[in-house]
Amino acid sequence: MKVRIVLSLIGAMATLYACNTKQTPTPIVGTWELVSATTTEKDTTFSTFDPKHKMIKIINATHFAFLNHAISPGKDSTAGEFTAGGGKYTLVDSVYTEHLEYFSDKAWENNKFQFVVKIAGDTLVQKGVEKVDKLGIDRIIIEKYKRVTD
Repeated sequence: MKVRIVLSLIGAMATLYACNTKQTPTPIVGTWELVSATTTEKDTTFSTFDPKHKMIKIINATHFAFLNHAISPGKDSTAGEFTAGGGKYTLVDSVYTEHLEYFSDKAWENNKFQFVVKIAGDTLVQKGVEKVDKLGIDRIIIEKYKRVTD
């Protein structure tokens, strides 16, 4: 009988401790807005940031999603004015790997993209390689995001 009481008390204490312990979210978790982007192909580096578009990336504990749309859309909403994608990701130290499961352009799906990320204050910078063999894409990208707070 005493053993059951002691075990019940230990179980109750463990439950209370677990309820009162808050897990600190990973700093990468949140909503981020793209503020600059560059691409390097072969020996040429150029900006790929388009101020006529707005792009956000949403990252939770296990998945990421990005949405990119024209701020002032034209007449044809299918003319590259909206793209979206997402999937699972892993983060080990500063190595952030996206496993792209969904994308507006199906040829990009089921590819893995690995980046080194740095977070300083409200800024996230990711640098890595975009490589999609079937599209002939092999380039280095650097994207800079600001945390969305409102």
